[in-house]
Amino acid sequence: MSQNKNLQKLIIAGAGPGDPELITLKTLRCLREAEVIITDRLVSDEILEKYANKTALILHAGKQRFKESSTPQHIINELLVEYALQGKKVLRLKGGDVSIFSNLLDELQALNKFNIPYEIIPGITAACGAAAYAGIPLTARNHANSVRFLTLHQPGLIKLDYWKELAKTEDTLVFYMSGDNSDELADNLIRYGAETDRHMAVIEQATTPMQTVSCYSLKEFTGRIQKRSFISPTIIIVGKVAALHEEFRWNSNSESNELYFKPIKKTKEREERA
Repeated sequence: MSQNKNLQKLIIAGAGPGDPELITLKTLRCLREAEVIITDRLVSDEILEKYANKTALILHAGKQRFKESSTPQHIINELLVEYALQGKKVLRLKGGDVSIFSNLLDELQALNKFNIPYEIIPGITAACGAAAYAGIPLTARNHANSVRFLTLHQPGLIKLDYWKELAKTEDTLVFYMSGDNSDELADNLIRYGAETDRHMAVIEQATTPMQTVSCYSLKEFTGRIQKRSFISPTIIIVGKVAALHEEFRWNSNSESNELYFKPIKKTKEREERA
């Protein structure tokens, strides 16, 4: 790779959980200045259409479970390095916050390998956005003293002893990327000792016009006759605070099953690099 000695600082920024108005002013400025924007799937189209530099090259490098057209991380790393070494102003735009269940470390290591300067700009993470738009205070007094961010994307990574701890804890549990494994989540919590009246809120497409919140006890969830797949992205909140949704909800459920974040498609750029 040829290197331009006058390297620009590469920006890695969070775009928030969906609502385009939740983007930070700093990230907004970077969008207007960027020459190359490498964006995830879970970034609102409205953000790119309204705020991105009109002359910027926009590369969609999204990932989606079970989709062969997902962009491998090594290709994302290559894109970051390639355009940065050309001296371009590059913005790596991620959904939510850049450091929560993302591949930030991989990208930082790739940049360090080539001595590319960078700046990290945080964003509102999906857990906080989903909880706020569902009227659920994650650490409400007398309900939870702390909150844990977890994922059930790969259920086998949670060991038996940790399942037992999760089943008994008073902490609020927030599960990312777990909609497809929600049945296993509820079953395991009950199996390892959770009270069956413990509350569970499933929030689909949080902070978007298509947001839907469904609240259950663990017993109700496991006893559902008609089971359905939840729309990605889905956040699951387990604990006493989940029950507060019914009293403090301020946002109506969407009646639409439309996808706010469109499924990813194979691009020519990815095909050439695959």
